[in-house]
Amino acid sequence: MSEPHSSAWPYPRWIAHRGAGTLAPENTLAAFRLGASHGYRMFECDVKLSSDGLPFLLHDDTLARTANLSALAADAKPVAGHHPWHALSQLDAGGWHSATFAGEPLPTLGAIARFCIANGYFLNIEIKPTVGTERHTGEVVAQHAARLWHGVEVPPLLTSFDIAALEGALATQPELPRGLLIHALDGQTWAQWLGHATRLGCQAIVCNHELWNPASVALAKAAGFRLLSYTVNEDIEAQRLLDLGTDGLITDRVD
Repeated sequence: MSEPHSSAWPYPRWIAHRGAGTLAPENTLAAFRLGASHGYRMFECDVKLSSDGLPFLLHDDTLARTANLSALAADAKPVAGHHPWHALSQLDAGGWHSATFAGEPLPTLGAIARFCIANGYFLNIEIKPTVGTERHTGEVVAQHAARLWHGVEVPPLLTSFDIAALEGALATQPELPRGLLIHALDGQTWAQWLGHATRLGCQAIVCNHELWNPASVALAKAAGFRLLSYTVNEDIEAQRLLDLGTDGLITDRVD
């Protein structure tokens, strides 16, 4: 886990999901630190925009699952992206997990960037737009990533399920590497999904681990993509994916 497994692909094979999976409050600096303590050098996180345009880490559309909302007004809107950063920065994003992490704040992308760059860690930024802001979120996240990692040898990998978000990232910062996330084929063929990824200038396909099999791996490799999987938490499945020759495994099981 200590070294990237291919000089041509700069990222390590093992990637800590949302920082440290379930051992710490996801998408917080505490989770990143815990994942790093287990030897991980690459992390995945989810990034969306506050209402005033600041990229911050959060997976869900709403704050209800992973934040204490007592700092917000009683009639506050439930959608996280409808709040300004000043309000979001006051929330406890750790107490829901356990008392040990009570008071852990939502981190900005800038805070995560400083942590990763200072320690030589790699990052996979999943762009998680609020509904109605898909392309704009891709543009802004890419702009911030390019600025934050300016001069750093290996930039973050930008991924998304949302094609419009990746279109925004491509249009704004085409030099940043991108990956298309796929949860299910949803009536499209692998050729069609690979066509989307090609049009978006993606370097990687990041998909539900169950979708990889000898046929899909062969198609994606023949099209020139790197192959990553989420969320791989069982030894037998990790070995299956390694045997198939995939390039990266995103896991909660950092321990």
